[in-house]
Amino acid sequence: EVSSHALVMHRCDAIDFDLAVFTNLTQDHLDFHADMDDYFAAKRLLFEAQPGSSVVNIDDPYGRRLAVEFEVFTFSANGAAADYSATEVKFDASGADFLVESEHGDLVVHTRLPGRFNVANAIAALAGAITLGVEPDEAVVALADAGRVPGRFEPIDEGQDFTVLVDYAHTPDSVENALRAARDLTEGRLIAIVGAGGDRDRAKRPLMGRAGAELADLTIVTSDNPRSEDPAEIINDVLEGIAERQEVEVEPDRSAAIARAVEVAAPGDTVVIAGKGHEQGQEFENGRKIPFDDREVARTHLRRVGGRSG
Repeated sequence: EVSSHALVMHRCDAIDFDLAVFTNLTQDHLDFHADMDDYFAAKRLLFEAQPGSSVVNIDDPYGRRLAVEFEVFTFSANGAAADYSATEVKFDASGADFLVESEHGDLVVHTRLPGRFNVANAIAALAGAITLGVEPDEAVVALADAGRVPGRFEPIDEGQDFTVLVDYAHTPDSVENALRAARDLTEGRLIAIVGAGGDRDRAKRPLMGRAGAELADLTIVTSDNPRSEDPAEIINDVLEGIAERQEVEVEPDRSAAIARAVEVAAPGDTVVIAGKGHEQGQEFENGRKIPFDDREVARTHLRRVGGRSG
């Protein structure tokens, strides 16, 4: 990924990219950028200077702006008119199946990554590969063979009769996407663990809380890399986005929050542990970092309860 910071600070100026892909743009890094328009202007620099080809998601409003300004290949996960458009989308625990309508014909696609947001990611990869010269049928086979990404909607299975998913979602939009995808796969209650990082964009904290509480049946607010800030103050910022009528619990200790979620989960429920994904540490003040992996912590607590629901 080419970050907005790298673009603004000209760290990539010497690189001639063969392909640039735009997936989406949602609120983040507003501790660095003045506002979303400034954030978009930074991302736009990649496409303005792009000597190669570009692939853009027109389901995203900022992607549509790029498609108007530049000559690009477009894609849509929602069936919109585009160079690559997904239709007949079906989800289950094994992933997603869908049809991609394109100038290369209708491509029947399977990905082991569930959720509509991963359909968009899969089409982006498909369109990008074809644009770079990969045969469409070969690209489809490669997508089907590709494994799950560590820490991205990663299932944790210790024989329990409910689902546990660890996801890197750490913005309001990514939390919403992860929870919507989980809801599609859930028969019972949806339990979400959310937090927000310290020394980062404060404005997104209540939005994180709102996304969790509006989509989950139970939201557990906890710590997530507090860095130099007081974890309690960060949690209070997150709670500002949650209405009183919504079911929420507060547990500053992240391990205890995960323990609580697996203890109250019943058969058919889904627990989504959002925020850290593949990360293997928790960051505190003065650069102190302690080992912490949501996946391993979840496994430990699942083994402790013997895979049994609460």
